[in-house]
Amino acid sequence: MISALENMMTFVPADGNDILVAARSLKNPGQAADFIASSSLVKFEDKQRILEVFEPLARLETLIVVIENETKLLAIEMSIHKKVREAIDENQRDYYLREQLKVIQGELGADSEDEADEYYGKIEMSGFPKEVCDKLYKEVSRLAKSPFGSPEATVLRNYLDICLEIPFTTLTEDCIDVAKAKKILDDDHDGLEKPKNRILEYLAVKQLNPDLGNQIICLVGPPGTGKTSLGGSIARAMNRKFVRVSLGGIRDEAEIRGHRKTYVAAMPGRIVTALTQAGSMNPVMLLDEIDKLSSDIKGDPSSALLEVLDGEQNKTFRDHFVEMPTDLSNVMFIATANTLDTIPRPLLDRMEIIELSSYTKNEKIAIAENHLIGKQLKRHGLNKRSLRIGRPVIEAIIDGYTRESGVRNLEREIASLCRKAARIMVESGKKSVTVNVNSLATFLGPKKFLDEEHVKENEIGVVNGLAYTTVGGDLLKIETAIMDGSGKLELTGTLGDVMKESAHIAVSYIRAHADELGISSDFYKTKDIHIHVPEGATPKDGPSAGVTILSSLVSTLTGIPTRADTAMTGELTLTGRVLPIGGLKEKTTAAWNAGIKRVIIPYANIPDLDEIDPIVRQSLLFIPCKRSDEVLSEILVKEKKDSCKESSKAEENSASVIPPEAVHHSAIATVNMKDKR
Repeated sequence: MISALENMMTFVPADGNDILVAARSLKNPGQAADFIASSSLVKFEDKQRILEVFEPLARLETLIVVIENETKLLAIEMSIHKKVREAIDENQRDYYLREQLKVIQGELGADSEDEADEYYGKIEMSGFPKEVCDKLYKEVSRLAKSPFGSPEATVLRNYLDICLEIPFTTLTEDCIDVAKAKKILDDDHDGLEKPKNRILEYLAVKQLNPDLGNQIICLVGPPGTGKTSLGGSIARAMNRKFVRVSLGGIRDEAEIRGHRKTYVAAMPGRIVTALTQAGSMNPVMLLDEIDKLSSDIKGDPSSALLEVLDGEQNKTFRDHFVEMPTDLSNVMFIATANTLDTIPRPLLDRMEIIELSSYTKNEKIAIAENHLIGKQLKRHGLNKRSLRIGRPVIEAIIDGYTRESGVRNLEREIASLCRKAARIMVESGKKSVTVNVNSLATFLGPKKFLDEEHVKENEIGVVNGLAYTTVGGDLLKIETAIMDGSGKLELTGTLGDVMKESAHIAVSYIRAHADELGISSDFYKTKDIHIHVPEGATPKDGPSAGVTILSSLVSTLTGIPTRADTAMTGELTLTGRVLPIGGLKEKTTAAWNAGIKRVIIPYANIPDLDEIDPIVRQSLLFIPCKRSDEVLSEILVKEKKDSCKESSKAEENSASVIPPEAVHHSAIATVNMKDKR
């Protein structure tokens, strides 16, 4: 009993000691219970409960239970009071320290000018539009009323600092000298005629109409073809600031529109941030890798770009953080992408598409001689005297060490030559190093890409197809084998859905015209067909292998060999029409590199011949075809005839042969094409 009373008395004021002394002196249980209950219990209900128990020991036990319950309540209450008192003391301490800091800063003169007055002065000196100034004045007024050091004051201060850095009224003066701009673009880049001509056209129109709004251009092409670097050259040619916004992997809409300024870490989107970095409202803004945008639960950034890239809407673009209209109509947006397949159609509709094709071998040599070698020599502390790299070496590097659309790997190999030469000069003390074709392997190692040996003999069931890949054109040999079986069709070579469909279309076409082709009409029941495209580990797909698969099948089923000096490209329909394809420049370059002499192309692709490299144009014989029977007559070797002479004469042939010297734009329009059908 005494122990329970002592525990309760720890939460009672100082007179609790007297009660303990008196309780210890009582020996009678009944008297002790009555005394303790009357002196320590507060609630009359508890006292009444004790009085109702007549047995002394039972009364004492009841009192112990009541005292322990009371002790628990007192302990909880004391803990709550302690926490409240600590919180009050902390707030009073912070307030006291803040007031002291204000007084100390005032005495030292460190903050002689009021913060709000300082912001008012900055806004007046900024020259911002009235709507912007009114918004900022309102935020400064809120800041002046906010307690010093409060979270709201921190958010307002961050908002004002960022908004005052945005160049709402700053514009740079454009360079409208078209001749000067052309020289800058030509000095920085070899090739890329389409985008350079588009920029020069824009400058010419800008000279006639200074109020012309900026254009939105999307450069599409394989990696390493100079899309990003072209943006910097355009900015220099126009005398504008250049800023790059990388969009690859962005999946949050707030990255474009900005975050709501409801928390301390809020910030504007990348578009407004880029304007701040450029320091003007009319920079050249490069939206890099726009085809790499993604989306998740946080929103769709490609949808947020719709307002940015719309010439009718971006005059009043509203960033969620800034909350004021921002005029983007003076910004020249240049987007880059490797493919158009992953760009949403509404976004694609707002941009002008300019396609950058793969570089030809001659263009790569010119780029290496005019740009890459000098750049890498300077980077490695060398010069043209200390390291000599001739044109044959560049050609050998392109043929044996790089297979790409652009020149990125070519630049890496040139950099590797510079490093090896620098080490030789430092270790041996030589003043110069000369690299030739014979010693190239000692610098770069064995060739990474061996030239595929072109089979010059005519074979049955083997046809040279042309494909367009991410690294340019490629020559694919499509092979077909026929075995006795039950009519199974097997396709190998990691083929995509489109090429599988082309194979089925080719089989159906042969079944429908079996009598005309001299093939047994029940071959699809008694023969198993196996179509294979070598390099099986490389995925292959695209609508350009239909006529190639058909030619390989017909050759195998009829036993007639195909011409080894001929390659072809084109898609096939069930009725035998040959449909046009893309990437003709890259495909014909691959055919020329492989030693092909004749190329069968769709009739509708004749206008594209003007874009082919002049050397390739002069070296190849182009045979346009409208229908599949024309293709077969050109690819299948006729018995008892010299096939090469026959095709060059084009006797009784439904497709006209375009000689190399006739392949240019003016000649294409006048070529008299025969159509047997």
